[in-house]
Amino acid sequence: MLTQRNLCTLWLLLLLHVSGHAMRFNLFQKNIEPQEGDVRLSGSDSDSEGRVEVYHEGRWGTVCDDGWDLAEAQVVCRQLQFPGAKSVVIGTVYGQASGPIWLDDIACKGTENRLTACAFKSWGLTDCTHKEDVGVICETGTNVTMSDSAHSLDHSISLSKVLGQIFDSGNGCDFLISVQSATGNRQENGTLEMVGTTICTHKLILSQFPLFKATEGINSITVDVSQSCQPHFTSFIRYIYTRKLDVTFYSAQCLHWMASQFGVKQLMEDTGRLFSKILPEDALFHTQVSLYQYAKETGDLVLQENCVQYLAWNYQNLTGSPAWSDISVELLEALLTRSDLVVPDEYVLLQSVEDWITEKGSSIGLESQVHLVNLIRFPMIPAEVLYQLEFNSSLYNNLTHVYRENMLKAFQFNVLLFSDLSTNPKFSREDDDYQPRIYTAEPWSTVIDSERKTSFQPNYNHYNYNQRNGHNSGNDLTKYLDTPVHNSMIFKNNKIRWAANVFTNRGECSNRGLRCESLPVARLAPQNQRTQQGSVLYRNQVLLMCQGKFICHVQGFKDTMAYIPVNSTQDLTYPCPDDKYSYHFVLRPEYV
Repeated sequence: MLTQRNLCTLWLLLLLHVSGHAMRFNLFQKNIEPQEGDVRLSGSDSDSEGRVEVYHEGRWGTVCDDGWDLAEAQVVCRQLQFPGAKSVVIGTVYGQASGPIWLDDIACKGTENRLTACAFKSWGLTDCTHKEDVGVICETGTNVTMSDSAHSLDHSISLSKVLGQIFDSGNGCDFLISVQSATGNRQENGTLEMVGTTICTHKLILSQFPLFKATEGINSITVDVSQSCQPHFTSFIRYIYTRKLDVTFYSAQCLHWMASQFGVKQLMEDTGRLFSKILPEDALFHTQVSLYQYAKETGDLVLQENCVQYLAWNYQNLTGSPAWSDISVELLEALLTRSDLVVPDEYVLLQSVEDWITEKGSSIGLESQVHLVNLIRFPMIPAEVLYQLEFNSSLYNNLTHVYRENMLKAFQFNVLLFSDLSTNPKFSREDDDYQPRIYTAEPWSTVIDSERKTSFQPNYNHYNYNQRNGHNSGNDLTKYLDTPVHNSMIFKNNKIRWAANVFTNRGECSNRGLRCESLPVARLAPQNQRTQQGSVLYRNQVLLMCQGKFICHVQGFKDTMAYIPVNSTQDLTYPCPDDKYSYHFVLRPEYV
């Protein structure tokens, strides 16, 4: 039984120990009203991550991801009294926000004390939707932070040691966990042979997580785990006491599963992020697809996003893999809703979906077929291809009405401006159909190999790369490409020339009259002044192709520059050995 002294000690430790990150509290005031320009993180149970929101004119609103990178994230995290930023999160990982989008095209140096000290368009002036709300994950772990309104303590190092000693000693434990696993053998009476262990714990500690059911009147539970995961269960329970744990790739899935079963959310998310390190290792895509299904079953939204993002960036390789025919309708839907889906063009995407539906046959119902086809962005298909669609599509005869309705919408987009389309009551400029994905076919892209090899050709089916003879200026890497102002037919003959550069040292930057804050840096700049044509905005991207095998990172441009993270300082989204990647520049014009 717990003594009175032990009870007091445990309560004190629990009050001070706060889930592995800094405890935040106000010393002199309660219910402090937000002030103009305050920021907060929403949509997460963790204080140190979430959707970025800013307070203006009495309302909280979100921030668009245009122009957002680690410099802006650093400002937000420091304004919230965290030491700095770990990473940026794009999209609806933290839930769909409502209300205003206060800031867009924000540009910080990274040294500002408040987000509103950075440059931005104007309050509420934006061309974004809430699908582009930005989130951040902040660093934690400072010992003491003093400011005018908030104070942080983190005693986790010393408290972890004390709580670990309490767990290891077993003194005063009052709750037994029997962990058992089936060996696969059967005993003489026909029952499965079980092996296991018993762990003595403290109700007071486990009561933080209701799924353990460590309540009054219940003194033990039995947990069934696989035999391979059983050795890690004691470490899992000890983590609940200490918030410390050494994780390997071999133990990560076991620990993730345990955390999901008992609602230990922080451990689930942290181990889930480790899976991103192994996603590129399976060229057959069975791992990525099975991890997505596992993430759905365990409710891990972060892991789901990691898997879907990798599959979206490497969609062409997925369609040529053994796992392609086995993906679920739900996963294909998740891929088709994304604007960061990397494909040569929208027609190639339509062909892949048609082939998938045809291969599935009667197992895919008519309603699902219609839904999948409606997720294709027909206005992004070139007009000359649309004209032939009736004769080239394998599903046209079965879904004639669906195709004709989408093709009419596409033809209107190709010959009318947004201002003209607005007279149509069915038109909405927020419709994803009018937004490009990441298209890699001519004339919208070009490739620069970091090893100065112009013959780079990724291992992608259907890819048609622009292999123009680039002009090398000095030691820098430069290529030129000519594109229409926009991909709709009315802009077909209105051209822009672009220069794509990769700078690997500061001398190359200074030779161009540029100041590069870090290296390497990619630059994509127009060579004439036609980029302001009509209401067209460019959301250009540079893709990093790792060793010609997979896309490991996608970076947006701020103005004309994109600073590339390297493994030695900032992790790429997915690791690339020795930073051996090629730069794939993609133009993405959008109506606004």
